[in-house]
Amino acid sequence: MRNSPFITRMLLKKPVHILFLSMSFLSALYADSITVLDGSKIIEALQNSYGDRAAKRGTAWLNLMVPDSSSLENENLVKVNRFFNTFHFIDDIELWGVNNYWATPVEFIGVNGGDCEDYSIAKYFTLLELGIADEKMRITMVKALHLNQYHMVLAYYETPASIPLILDNIDGDIKPANERNDLIPVFSFNGSQLWLNKERGSSVLSGTSSRLKRWQDLRQRINTAKLKQPKIKLEF
Repeated sequence: MRNSPFITRMLLKKPVHILFLSMSFLSALYADSITVLDGSKIIEALQNSYGDRAAKRGTAWLNLMVPDSSSLENENLVKVNRFFNTFHFIDDIELWGVNNYWATPVEFIGVNGGDCEDYSIAKYFTLLELGIADEKMRITMVKALHLNQYHMVLAYYETPASIPLILDNIDGDIKPANERNDLIPVFSFNGSQLWLNKERGSSVLSGTSSRLKRWQDLRQRINTAKLKQPKIKLEF
């Protein structure tokens, strides 16, 4: 794919806003240790910003992340994928009044809706909290051929050489990437690395994810810990 100049421009211009959970996730971004969420503060923030139903969704989310030593990683993939895929798909411009707003997991849970970036980001940080190592996951921008547009999914690599499993809000079944011929990867990133895809099945490490200008903006957003209010009031 002759897309390197385009991708470079996209990486510099597209927002990569990721999360507000608690400062515990700030350390989780750069380490493999399991963190401890301040559940009461999260529920309080959801209640104050989005209401009773949002607080209940937050409680269900926190329960989802209770460690279970008997759970296999694949089981965690399935339950997290299923949980977030019940949320409503809503375009950013309708929900937030801006194009390409990538909501934090708490904002996504609060409004009970979002677009493909929000699903992928929420799944990524939830699985990170469940103890799946950062290097096993990549938030991945793809070209969705059936939709003829860019789309975002979460890819899980059991080993560095494994064919990744794709967690997607369009196709709710977790499938290996070689069974998703409708998706062409463009670029991917996690808490530390950035990859560009030259062709299907081939990615090239392109430095650290700090190359992303908006990733730096994210760190400021974590520090301010503010929740954005949606443009429309949802009754979900």
